[in-house]
Amino acid sequence: MALQFNSSPTELTTAATDVLLGLLAAASVIRLFRYRDRDSWKVGVWSWVLATLVVASLLGAVAHGFQWSEDLRELIWRPLYLLLGLLVALFVVAATYDWLGRETASRVLPAAVVVAVMFFLLTQLASGTFLVFIIYEAAAMLLALCIYAYLAVRHRLDGAGLMASAIVLNIVAAGIQASGSVTLNLIWAFDHNGVFHLVQMIAVVVLVLGLQKSLNRRNVPLS
Repeated sequence: MALQFNSSPTELTTAATDVLLGLLAAASVIRLFRYRDRDSWKVGVWSWVLATLVVASLLGAVAHGFQWSEDLRELIWRPLYLLLGLLVALFVVAATYDWLGRETASRVLPAAVVVAVMFFLLTQLASGTFLVFIIYEAAAMLLALCIYAYLAVRHRLDGAGLMASAIVLNIVAAGIQASGSVTLNLIWAFDHNGVFHLVQMIAVVVLVLGLQKSLNRRNVPLS
């Protein structure tokens, strides 16, 4: 049986914004690689964060863009939860690096990956999997926000203010998605998932601008 596009207009715009988000994240990885000679460890971690977003976005586009049986849709969402869990964990590792340096971030990395895998296993056991992810993401993003707000206020990291702003935008995006009621008509109709992706794209741009500014600085984190 041939694949058929989803009959829902908002599901199609959600899939389209997923593709755009994935392309933006891929372009951001390429852009960051220009700075790898300045701080290879930091660029490496953030590149993995964005690369994970690329794959998750493309899988999301497949899930939303085509007609699937419930069983097949569930199979697609399983690796998505794992990817999103790893993305959030790596985000915290990257923030730890900017705050406390490479040695501490290296110690945090294995524990963060274990937590991400535990989160994934919990989503497979719990009935409200999306709620589990919202709680997990909110805790991690609030921690990262505190770190970058502290670094910005103390003037310890150029670009920290932009990175904190990107996290705020991401939290707003998560709130939009969790609400399930936000819609937007901008040539095409967007439901809460589509609006979530649009705000996320702005957050990625702001994040990368902050990263570039931080990588242009002369001082580096303690190692």
